[in-house]
Amino acid sequence: MLMSAELAPSVLAADFARLGEEVAACERAGADRIHIDVMDNHFVPNLTLGPDVAAACRRSCGLRLEVHLMVEEPDAIIPAFAAAGVDLITVHFEACRQLHHTVSVIRQQRARVGVAINPATPTHFLDSILAEIDLALVMSVDPGFGGQQFQPGALAKLVKLRSMIDTRDLSCELEVDGGIDSSNARACLDAGATVLVAGTSVFRARGGVEAGVGCLLAEMGRNPKAASAPASLP
Repeated sequence: MLMSAELAPSVLAADFARLGEEVAACERAGADRIHIDVMDNHFVPNLTLGPDVAAACRRSCGLRLEVHLMVEEPDAIIPAFAAAGVDLITVHFEACRQLHHTVSVIRQQRARVGVAINPATPTHFLDSILAEIDLALVMSVDPGFGGQQFQPGALAKLVKLRSMIDTRDLSCELEVDGGIDSSNARACLDAGATVLVAGTSVFRARGGVEAGVGCLLAEMGRNPKAASAPASLP
């Protein structure tokens, strides 16, 4: 691990009847940012969150917010999420017909830029865009649903992207998303990830959200802010 890694709980797994409370609990426990998964039932087979949810998260905590757009035609909705107060907007390589243009649309909204790749997409497809973005996201599950099992093939992709970033001396963050829990968090960090996205292992942890965050921070070699009992899934 080349630098202190950050934890981004994904609210896809949160209890939406208590969203503000659970996001605030993430902040108390020492999480670094909140990850908001947006799905359109076209690019992926699920329909999830919109700008109003992002705005609600913004009101509920002082953490950085990142939106992960798993949608077709992302350019049209980028301004609405920027207006909701998000700090970083990630789009999918596979969903963008003109990726460089989409990156410029995000920049125009004064947000940081991320680009994600699916498990079947080779890392070299990001080579020409790495110098222009703030974050590269490796999906370790097929996007669309939470609670899936981590695909170990993501580790090799993290290693390759870490080499690409370091060889070119870029400041691009390297994030991994999908099935992250205490059994694989360390392996992801060792492979070069600097941001871990975790949903089920945080929001559905036995002991509650703060316990889930604390368990993962411990695996990351960090001390949680809140005292927590060991966390595990029910």
